[in-house]
Amino acid sequence: MTGPESEGSQVRRAVCPGSFDPITNGHLDIIARASRLYDEVYVAVMINQSKKGLFEIEERIDLIRRVTSEYGNVRVEAFHGLLVDFCKERDIPAIVKGLRAVSDFDYELQMAQMNNGLSGVETLFVPTNPTYSFLSSSLVKEVAAWGGDVSHLVPEEVLAALTERLRRD
Repeated sequence: MTGPESEGSQVRRAVCPGSFDPITNGHLDIIARASRLYDEVYVAVMINQSKKGLFEIEERIDLIRRVTSEYGNVRVEAFHGLLVDFCKERDIPAIVKGLRAVSDFDYELQMAQMNNGLSGVETLFVPTNPTYSFLSSSLVKEVAAWGGDVSHLVPEEVLAALTERLRRD
């Protein structure tokens, strides 16, 4: 047997965490890049009971699975609690985070240091593709709610789900 499962070879795992409400092309860029660097990439859809999302957790998971299916090494799961516990349970030594701007770095550095101090999990920062440097799920939802065109910011499946959800609400 050859490849990551062969004797003496360890499977390289990483996680890309977030709320993904909804997943954007910026998120997909980071996930795609991580999938080229790691054997297995988990997308951890973090559950925050205090926040009411536009999409239910199950809907987000379904959308992410559909738009990442071409990668073949991406797994999507919901998680509630500490990210380091998610990592520990799945033997994941690395968190991959996209950074859009310097303002992201301040917060993400604190989180990375806390996660490393709690469990030894490392955080790798990936600079966002400049095309998506302004992009956030919140901004996509706001622009779409006002009738703006977000077709270039989200995958087709997400655009269809977003349009349908906003039409109903």
